[in-house]
Amino acid sequence: MPARFKHAALVGKYQAPGSRRVLAQVADFLLSQGLEVSLDEATALNTGLSEHPALPPEQIGRHCDLAVVVGGDGTMLAVARQLAPQNVPLVGINQGRLGFITDIPLEALRETLAPMIAGDYEEEQRTMLAGCVTRDEGGSMRRTIFEGHAVNDVVVTRGGMSGMVEMRVEVQGDFVANFRADGLIIASPTGSTAYALSAGGPLLHPGIAGWVLVPIAPHSLSNRPIVLPDSGEVAIEIVAGRDCSLNFDHQGLASLLHGDRILVRRSAHRVRFLHPRGWSYYATLRRKLRWNEGSSGSGPGD
Repeated sequence: MPARFKHAALVGKYQAPGSRRVLAQVADFLLSQGLEVSLDEATALNTGLSEHPALPPEQIGRHCDLAVVVGGDGTMLAVARQLAPQNVPLVGINQGRLGFITDIPLEALRETLAPMIAGDYEEEQRTMLAGCVTRDEGGSMRRTIFEGHAVNDVVVTRGGMSGMVEMRVEVQGDFVANFRADGLIIASPTGSTAYALSAGGPLLHPGIAGWVLVPIAPHSLSNRPIVLPDSGEVAIEIVAGRDCSLNFDHQGLASLLHGDRILVRRSAHRVRFLHPRGWSYYATLRRKLRWNEGSSGSGPGD
């Protein structure tokens, strides 16, 4: 069967022990399947793998029709932010514990990835968050001081040695509430299984066009997580609190000032994840959240 894909970009978590050997193994397998292989520039530089062309992230979409990401979910998030604007589909190879979005174990590389290269896969597209921070310049003037994209979440948090932060929240210009808390999370469906989940937020299926707004350790117990449509803009204004910080998938801006406004909307770009045939979102939840532990029964594929 002819390969569906022709040219793969290989991106790896080069800080991990043994990463050079693993990446060379994956590259050899891709070559054996008839694909051209290029390495992400940073991966090539930090591993010394010079047998393949190296491409900066902004050129991967011009040359490659597939990106194979070797690492964990954190590596995948970073690559997804870079490649989503280029519409490059992503496949995740996990070296350790299987992640929520890196779902092919390294030991099953050959039998799992070969059919996918040949076109036998399931594609899933997920939304991203886009946002910025604006600051009062006096009068009616505001200046944008930070912009970012996130696959998982946008998070406002208090300083490590400071008290609570107070935030005014609006959705599509409609006032919601002033929250006093350790912080606030706006999470995509992908991010609903990350920090938002540990802060008490609900799981949101990736097929739902929504976000989760989750206060972190709120002062009032009535400040509960809320699911919002992703069609409108969410605005968060810093009302009180010291040393507040903001991060988009842990890529951050420190020292927010009173009056700063964080504006979050749905990104124009979507992330394309490719999964093996038969992949199931619910099976991933069962495995990662250990829902079947202590159960007397199991379902198919458990």
